[in-house]
Amino acid sequence: MAIALTSAPVLETERLILRGPIQSDLPELTRFMTSSPRMHAQGETVSKEQAWFGFLTGVGHWQWHGFGFFTLVEHGRSHPVGRVGLLKHSNWPEVELAWHLFEGAEGNGYATEAGKAVRSWAYQAHGFNRLVSYIACENHRSQAVAKRLGAKTDGRRAAHEPDAEVWVHLSEPL
Repeated sequence: MAIALTSAPVLETERLILRGPIQSDLPELTRFMTSSPRMHAQGETVSKEQAWFGFLTGVGHWQWHGFGFFTLVEHGRSHPVGRVGLLKHSNWPEVELAWHLFEGAEGNGYATEAGKAVRSWAYQAHGFNRLVSYIACENHRSQAVAKRLGAKTDGRRAAHEPDAEVWVHLSEPL
């Protein structure tokens, strides 16, 4: 049995289980962060050691803020297909709703489905009425997810990431 590393709740959607990270998620996350063509295209690939630190930072996020990345798993399976969650690093002005899908999981609507669940949870559990997504100007697939989630860019660039636009998610849509 996997030991929970965080206090993350388990959320369920029609096709997905969203749960906190467990140790066995590290190899898939490491593979994604070190060799994903999408991470490479964005200049964001990292070393195995940096992926390990990133994983632990994610665990710490839950401890510090009470939120972080959920691991996405399809119902009836155990292999992670991605991560969706909330981030708030020390130098970021707002809480970000972020997503990463692992290779083979793209194009199935998982980021949108999980994003809706995490956004609803964020509004209900934490009382947020505004979230943002920091999306690279050239990342059209993530921009499409943000649009499906009802977000709009306000034209600003993220101070911590000048190549990223700020996409705003306002209160729970009806």
